Amino acid sequence: MNNKSVIAIFVLCMLMISSCAKKEKKELPKIAIAGFWIESSTFSPARSDVSAFKQLRGDEIFDYYPFFGVDSILRKQADWVPTLRARAIPGGIVTRETYESFAKEIVDKLKANGPFDAMFLDIHGASSVEGIDDPEGDLITRIREVVGTDCMISTSMDLHGNVTPELVKHSDLITCFRLAPHEDAMETRRRAVTNLLERLESGKGKPKYKAWIPVPVLLPGEKTSTRIEPGKSLYSKIDPLTQKEGVIDAAIWVGYAWGDAPRNTATVTAYGDSKEEVAKAAEYLAKSFWEVRKDFEFVAPVASLDESLNKAIKSDKKPFIISDMGDNPTAGGAGDVTWTLAELLKRPEFKKADGPSLIYASIPGPKFVEKAVKLGEGATIEAEAGANVDARYSGPVMLKGKIEKIRHGDKHAETEVVVKVGSMYVIVTKIRKPYHYEKDFTNLGLDPRKTDIVMVKIGYLVPELYNMRGDWLMALTPGGVDQDLIRLGHKRIKRPMFPFDADMENPDLSARMIPLADQ
Repeated sequence: MNNKSVIAIFVLCMLMISSCAKKEKKELPKIAIAGFWIESSTFSPARSDVSAFKQLRGDEIFDYYPFFGVDSILRKQADWVPTLRARAIPGGIVTRETYESFAKEIVDKLKANGPFDAMFLDIHGASSVEGIDDPEGDLITRIREVVGTDCMISTSMDLHGNVTPELVKHSDLITCFRLAPHEDAMETRRRAVTNLLERLESGKGKPKYKAWIPVPVLLPGEKTSTRIEPGKSLYSKIDPLTQKEGVIDAAIWVGYAWGDAPRNTATVTAYGDSKEEVAKAAEYLAKSFWEVRKDFEFVAPVASLDESLNKAIKSDKKPFIISDMGDNPTAGGAGDVTWTLAELLKRPEFKKADGPSLIYASIPGPKFVEKAVKLGEGATIEAEAGANVDARYSGPVMLKGKIEKIRHGDKHAETEVVVKVGSMYVIVTKIRKPYHYEKDFTNLGLDPRKTDIVMVKIGYLVPELYNMRGDWLMALTPGGVDQDLIRLGHKRIKRPMFPFDADMENPDLSARMIPLADQ
């Protein structure tokens, strides 16, 4: 055999080895990522436009999810294609133009970068959009038209979201938070991703069965917290069901109480490969929910504003936190209702500088802030704030006092001003902002732990405020997310519905098997 023959055989062998290596190398699945996230009240006059949303695109989407770090296992398990993630602080109804711009961008990017093996869709479920009753169902239907029925979609949601048959049909895997407050938000999103990858890598493909059950109960999150019973025990029933053979996941949605559309109700889903076990799991959770519907109570004592203030002033526990619930921006309130602040300004206890110390967080007042910036810290200001959006209960309030602090650069408020009025420290913002963390106050030179009363526009307290509290009351105040659901005046929800129809007969809670996307 001459040298040329040896070389030819060697080259041929190397080509064969290379070819085999390529065949053995597993091709990564191509998975898209998209998100649309807002909770929006139909009872607020506010409107949420593009400027209300923080928009992430491309690789910056990975930075939002801790489990998608550059060196993370999940990052390496697929060829990820992030498109758009748009998220806003809860607010008023989303303008149609804003929604259409986001939906179009997501769909266009899917068209440009497809085909896809799968998709991770991160949505809240409680958006309200002008002219659309089921925005999330509409969005996923548009997505499905682009990615096709072979693409596996895994959807993660907030438990205060709403779930329609259309959303379940086009979601091959669907799950939601199991804790309120939502301390498991990232855990839930990770579960949605790992369930998706497991079905892809195992070759099992899409779950064969999906069960959906609407539960005719509509309660606010402040009554359905998992910190207390019956929510705590109800949600603890979910995980054991997912350990059963043939069940992949199950979920309970409380629904969004401040949206007025046919889809607004509590919901249960389950999915997996055993029709019998999936149906049993869903029915067990739905019946469990219905059985405890009358046991839900507010997560903390509630009272009128006057009753709350009277108790707080007499208390020696610091800080005594009062939730100004009716205009909670993290539930969809406009955030600029002045009714509570106007009542505070009338109280004689706070008119003198040596009265009980109180922090009020917060009231938007862009013109007030502009004037304060011109005057500077230490100056005396007299100007109006609030009620630019929601003036139904009270008009703008006149604040006269010393400018204690001006802070620029907040990612939500942009500019914050602390003005001392009597013994009150009122935080006025350029743009509405919820105050959830101790640093929100200390950044402004305020010490909430040493303050007699801290009043925040919130419902149930987020963990940091909850752990800081000396005592706590939730005040029944007016606004776009009024806790008195009956007086809000729902007109379009499906009736009968508890608690609107308190003596309604037991509903049909049998499992509705939802067809797969290609059926």
